[in-house]
Amino acid sequence: MTSVFAVFKREFFAYFATPLAVVFIVIFLFAMGAFTFYVGRFFDNGVADLSVFFGYHPWLYLFLLPALSMRLWAEERKSGTVELLTTLPIPLWACVVGKYLAALAVAAIALFLTFPIWLTVNLLGDPDNGVIAAGYLGSLLMAGGYLAIGSCVSAATENQVVAFVATVTACFLFALAGSPLVLDVFRAVLPDVAVEAIASFGFLTHFTAIAAGALDVRDVAFFVSLIALFLFVNTAIIDLRKGGR
Repeated sequence: MTSVFAVFKREFFAYFATPLAVVFIVIFLFAMGAFTFYVGRFFDNGVADLSVFFGYHPWLYLFLLPALSMRLWAEERKSGTVELLTTLPIPLWACVVGKYLAALAVAAIALFLTFPIWLTVNLLGDPDNGVIAAGYLGSLLMAGGYLAIGSCVSAATENQVVAFVATVTACFLFALAGSPLVLDVFRAVLPDVAVEAIASFGFLTHFTAIAAGALDVRDVAFFVSLIALFLFVNTAIIDLRKGGR
């Protein structure tokens, strides 16, 4: 864990050494405020909950989180420092996990700084704070899923723009995997078992269930398993490309 923390600290402060982390946090907070209070007409709904607030998270994450993950490995590869990083006396998996956790920490800070919205809904009514807490947990897990995919994609290229576009595309497919729009297309060509398997990978399906307060261990396990899978693949890609050199 010492190795993971060392990489985490290096990467986390690197985010704040450039305007990236601050710009990300500011844009996220501004966008959440605008979408919740103006587009979502929070005050006009007359309901003391944060369903409108959480409803925009999957789509904001879709475009903002790839901006955090695209630099994780693509920048290292382009600058040539990936060779130095992978020859340090620490396990490769520790490098992958440490860098991933640094990106997740930046996302978590941005999410935490939305707490005034939580306070606002408590001042205006009597919300179910357990449901809201579940929504925050689901949001963080979904952010972790997006970032794990982004980190894996970043490991496969040295071009940050390519990493960004590819991550947005991949995350978009995962987000909509369980939607009727996608499933209706597959039902025409695939058996029901295959369609159900595709539906089980839908981020929106699992996140919506958690945000509604139905904290099912299967939904949490889905995100944790997906994160672990993509970090494993991330490690394998770095190892293979290191061997290729």
